[in-house]
Amino acid sequence: MAGLRTGTVEPARGAIPNPRKITKWIMLPRGTLRPHAEDQLLRVRLACPDIARACDLARTFRDLLQHRRGHQLEWVREAERDAPAPILSFAQNLCLDLDAVTAGLTLSWSSGIVEGHVNRINTIKRAMYGRASFRLLRTRILLRA
Repeated sequence: MAGLRTGTVEPARGAIPNPRKITKWIMLPRGTLRPHAEDQLLRVRLACPDIARACDLARTFRDLLQHRRGHQLEWVREAERDAPAPILSFAQNLCLDLDAVTAGLTLSWSSGIVEGHVNRINTIKRAMYGRASFRLLRTRILLRA
């Protein structure tokens, strides 16, 4: 206690939340966090400027995704200026095919249904590998559709 009073000893820090919990707090929509979690996130943001910047960028990108605002992808330029390394890497990968990313964030079309069918067919194929003929595979795929 004497060291704390004189200022020669650093006060003990509270328990640091794990990264998964911090990520959950960041990705939840604003206003849905409980007051206790909101206070903890604020403390984490104040303690680490990189987490604060990552939090701001992640929430902005989440809003772009949720509201299909692909035309507002200046987010990438903002992230390239002063983002922490993982977000910087993500932004640079988005730049590799920015037209496709913009279209994906803007248009309502998706290849998700086709990808689901391809996944289903590949699962059936793997289960039958080396056990049956192509004719049986074709029949199983067509009957399952």
